[in-house]
Amino acid sequence: MSRFLPLTIKFVDCSSMTVSSIADARKALGGTWKNKEAAAYKAAVRLVDDALNGTCRPDIAFAAFKNAAAQQGLLKPSKPSAALSILDELASPDGAKGQPKAG
Repeated sequence: MSRFLPLTIKFVDCSSMTVSSIADARKALGGTWKNKEAAAYKAAVRLVDDALNGTCRPDIAFAAFKNAAAQQGLLKPSKPSAALSILDELASPDGAKGQPKAG
């Protein structure tokens, strides 16, 4: 089981990968990014490496990775899960659509 909610990264070369761990983030940082000289990218590389070495908390490193990917427009929008869609429907003012109303 992965520690983080999965992110889908779409690289500049149109390839993509799902990232849900620090090891995945490290591999993704080796992909084709728009600007590997950007400050956020460099910070993500440093923090992910530090997390792999045990000198940085993984959640901080993953947040830095996500921030760098977002700044470069590499985060692919994700659809809500089926379970979340069901919960949203149940929580709506009309309740579950298609359910008979008690009367």
